[in-house]
Amino acid sequence: MQMVVRPQGLLDYATAYAQMRAFTAARTAATPDELWLCQHPPVYTQGQAGKPEHVLAAGNIPIVPTDRGGQITYHGPGQVVAYPLVDLRRAGYFVKELVWRIEEAVLAVLASYRLTGHRVAGAPGIYVRLPPPNNEAASETLHTPQQAFAGLGKIAALGLKVHQGCSYHGVALNVAMDLEPFSRINPCGYAGLPVTDLATCGVHATCDEVATRLSEALLRQLSVDRSSAGCIG
Repeated sequence: MQMVVRPQGLLDYATAYAQMRAFTAARTAATPDELWLCQHPPVYTQGQAGKPEHVLAAGNIPIVPTDRGGQITYHGPGQVVAYPLVDLRRAGYFVKELVWRIEEAVLAVLASYRLTGHRVAGAPGIYVRLPPPNNEAASETLHTPQQAFAGLGKIAALGLKVHQGCSYHGVALNVAMDLEPFSRINPCGYAGLPVTDLATCGVHATCDEVATRLSEALLRQLSVDRSSAGCIG
């Protein structure tokens, strides 16, 4: 069955959240999986594990509680957000593999720009080495967040929810954005965790271009029938 790609443009987060939940609640065994691609106006989203102390100074940026896993993160213009709405029962794998597949897609996008991404055990998402001198203490063996964050910056955040065997929420890849709002929180619950984007890493690409590469990589990883994928503009 084809996975349908739906570019959404600039979409209010609360609207996207409500639509994801409604789509997941209404879908049946015959509903095709969908991949939504968008950007959000500035917003902090708090996961189910979120703690108030990780919000340092939100200012005028709204905070939206959500039912995804993880803690607090920031979304804003210049960041590509992908929401894979996947029937895991039909796909034949569990949420841990879904996380792995999404991360593989992000790693492939980074590799297409000649960047090496890294996983950190226990801290979902993808990280890259920061430019010198910030990367001098980076560990070659990324065992735990405490050991591995030195010299790394987070470039993609990931959080999911599974309801009745179907996933929603997804991954946010930083392209060329104002990173200052990340300094007002402990990103993903880690105090002082650096956050970076493709532009800071020397990649000058538009969000549309990155969204295309990310959607293609996700389709390769997530489609049940990997030979085909549909697109609705």
